[in-house]
Amino acid sequence: MATEPIAAEAAGACVDSYGSAIGMPQLCFDWFPNQIFWLVVTLVVIFLVLSRVALPRIAAILAERTGTITNDLAAAEDLKAKAVEAEEAYNKALADARSEAQRIAAEARAEIQADLDEAIAKADAEIAAQTAESEKAIAEIRAGAIDSVKDVARDTAAALVATLGGDVDQASVDQAVDARMKG
Repeated sequence: MATEPIAAEAAGACVDSYGSAIGMPQLCFDWFPNQIFWLVVTLVVIFLVLSRVALPRIAAILAERTGTITNDLAAAEDLKAKAVEAEEAYNKALADARSEAQRIAAEARAEIQADLDEAIAKADAEIAAQTAESEKAIAEIRAGAIDSVKDVARDTAAALVATLGGDVDQASVDQAVDARMKG
């Protein structure tokens, strides 16, 4: 049917005798009123569809997102406040635990120091007792040594006098040794 010739008055200057468009049909001034009419009808239909169906749905989705964001921000603020409170409680508990640990350590140090002082005092007493016993034993040994030295000196003096050919008088030997021992 495109091969049938069209009446020239119906087609206007934009179509050749076989009904084919000459150039771009959008730019044919004879067809502008028809194109404008359908453009207006199409825009009105699109406007009505958008304003009655699409835009209310988009507005509802945006309002829901806004509400969700607002609720999430409020929940985040609540959680932040709870986190701050929990951190403060943790810091307080930590400080209390540290002070308790320091108190316990101080008590333990005091107990250890008291036990140490008691052990040192006991050891000092034992050392003093042993020292006194040792000094007594040393004094006895010294006294015994002096007596032994006197006996050895008497015996030696008596033997020397006898060896040198003298008459041994034990009383004079004792007297001479005692005088010499005194200084």
